Amino acid sequence: MSNLQNKNSSVQQSQIGTALVALQFLTIIPVFLSFHVSDKQTAQSVLYYPVIGLLIGCLLLLSLPLINNYALSIQAALVLILWVVITGGLHLDGLADCADAWVGGLGSQQRSLDIMKDPAAGPIAVLVLIVLLLLKWTLISNVLEKQFFSALLLTPLLGRLALLILMANSHYIRKNGLGTAITACLPKTAIRNIVLLCLLTTSFFLGLLPVLSLFPVILIIRWLANKRLGGVTGDVYGATVELAEVCVLLSIAA
Repeated sequence: MSNLQNKNSSVQQSQIGTALVALQFLTIIPVFLSFHVSDKQTAQSVLYYPVIGLLIGCLLLLSLPLINNYALSIQAALVLILWVVITGGLHLDGLADCADAWVGGLGSQQRSLDIMKDPAAGPIAVLVLIVLLLLKWTLISNVLEKQFFSALLLTPLLGRLALLILMANSHYIRKNGLGTAITACLPKTAIRNIVLLCLLTTSFFLGLLPVLSLFPVILIIRWLANKRLGGVTGDVYGATVELAEVCVLLSIAA
């Protein structure tokens, strides 16, 4: 009996550790890991990406009582700023790199990959980020005006769910990238179960249209990445999260 309890305790600690790996990667929330993260644990951490998205949504909702004395447009701006800060701009950086690569790459796979590795942001990247953030601010204003708080809670979850779906159905091409370790040990059966559960749950609260809007985004991004790069990269993953979130909010506005 004691051995069984110790085994269960060990499994629970392992799961908590794996969740903390996902939290450390997707947010700026301080996480102190007292263990070496293996490739298998890094891959398993993707199962917690929707949970981290839900946590982000909870933090956004918790901020609303603190800012409800401001005008609606200011509330939306503050929520958007918090959204960016929590994620450390991780996915925005991926979107910016993709924008630069698609314009500056001139149709060349290698040139596009080289541009994506360059930390400098070009004018196209800046323009795309301005447009996306402006659109997102407008859509958040719409959500707050309608008091459709489920949208604010679940949109970050759906953005990371889109990332999970893309990971499980695409080829990662960076030989030494972080995604190499993840895709090599990706738990695809568990991913399918989590995706199905999240789709059913979010459809109940948001309706079918916002949830179904994920799939055209994923398919288009996957097609574009395969055509230009021959597969996906970490930057493509980041762009997927941002574009999926915007499409979910657009569907809700519709």
